Amino acid sequence: MAFALDHAETYQKRRIIYVIPFTSIIEQNAAVFRKQFGDEYQNAVIEHHSAFNDPAIEKQPDSKTKLKMAMENWDAPVIVTTAVQFMESLFSNRPSDCRKLHRIANSVVILDEAQTLPMHLLRPCMAALDELARNYGCSIVLCTATQPAFKEEDEFSGGLQNVRELAKSDTINLKQLYEDFQRVSVKHIGILDDDEVIKRLRAEPQILCIVNTRKQAQQLYQGIADLTGSFHLSTYMCAVHRKLVLAKIRFALKQGKTCRVVSTSLIEAGVDVDFPCVMRSDAGLDSIAQAAGRCNREGKNGKEDSHVWIFTAKDHAQPPELKTYADKMKETLSLEPFSSDPLGLDAIQDYFGRVYGHKEAGQTSELDKHNILGEIRDSKLQSLPFDWIAQKFKIISNIMKTVIVRYDQTAVEAIEQLYELPDYMSVGQLARKLQVYTISVPQHLAGELIKLGALQYVQSKRFGEQFLVLESDNLYTDSIGFNPEANPLIMSGEDCVWW
Repeated sequence: MAFALDHAETYQKRRIIYVIPFTSIIEQNAAVFRKQFGDEYQNAVIEHHSAFNDPAIEKQPDSKTKLKMAMENWDAPVIVTTAVQFMESLFSNRPSDCRKLHRIANSVVILDEAQTLPMHLLRPCMAALDELARNYGCSIVLCTATQPAFKEEDEFSGGLQNVRELAKSDTINLKQLYEDFQRVSVKHIGILDDDEVIKRLRAEPQILCIVNTRKQAQQLYQGIADLTGSFHLSTYMCAVHRKLVLAKIRFALKQGKTCRVVSTSLIEAGVDVDFPCVMRSDAGLDSIAQAAGRCNREGKNGKEDSHVWIFTAKDHAQPPELKTYADKMKETLSLEPFSSDPLGLDAIQDYFGRVYGHKEAGQTSELDKHNILGEIRDSKLQSLPFDWIAQKFKIISNIMKTVIVRYDQTAVEAIEQLYELPDYMSVGQLARKLQVYTISVPQHLAGELIKLGALQYVQSKRFGEQFLVLESDNLYTDSIGFNPEANPLIMSGEDCVWW
């Protein structure tokens, strides 16, 4: 942000657009910026993300209010938004998205945690960023601790040109900089079942364990829940709930109290916590580096006393979308130069080269899974498939339903107002208030819960399937958030015995 402010002043850029990968940290980052800018410039920072399905709201009588709000959000000096909101707007055919595109021109665009851009859309993303830099006066900053091989000189097909490393100069040596900031010892400790992981968790007074699935996070947490200072974090907890738990975690760490946390990967990107010991189940090397950023973050301990243990989960299959990254991580760490220093600059370069090389193999590149760039190239200017592109360019490919939970009294009151909202009143203000009380649930699971009456639509005649509320008290707890297994009538296919 400091660079962006100086750059914007020097080159007369209109605004700064700060793009964050996850909604879970957007409020935190915006709050940090407001604090640094001071009271006089509080209104200069605008957050823009939506947990609700905008097209459904646009059809309502108060759609002008919603559209006006979206346009105003992009007219502020500093925009803090999500990768979903930013990138999908560039490929959208919806009026509300396209109306704000002109405000991106002549801006400084910062992509925080750039390595999290979706692999299946990576080449279209790079093409769009390149276009903004070449023809729309934008300065693009890719911000990450694990710089991916996005450059053309890295043999990335369609990669970026004329890229400059901000952390490199005549007086700054990158390898020396890495060594100066090295704060942890990283080691792969082999295959562990849940009981072995729980044993390690119980043995350490302060430890963070990051796993790849919500199910494993819940099961590991249950193994330490009887110990004081045990916490669970996942995206099945609404933003307000996660914020409260994180505050308790930070307080416990600051006071030197026992603090054992089991979390999904949401804690890796930009969440400011500092543990003396971190465990991470197999993932990409960039995710390992992010996990390591939660260990000895403030540099109070020695490198040799700050452990990052990578492990292979014996009792849980690797999610298909993560398997390639985990496999390539293991390939890199199997090589002698990298096994002793898994997060070194050369190891990171080797890892990304393997990932992108694997994805580029074959006739159809997995970096442009739907061949969006090919369709654009082969189409005539008068018949560009705008609608098809908008449908195919989805950052989050899984079909999810947004569910509102009655987490606290504020949420309860807002939900009741939503149920009773007269036709002549705008829904925009209530929708924004309820965003921080939402979770995303797989559509098939949401369908089962709707049949059971655990989920109910609010004013379906007016809003359609826009607002879905969790009405079952036993499916959301203060310890782990949403827990569909609490209802005996709901089970996954993995739990069934087929005859």
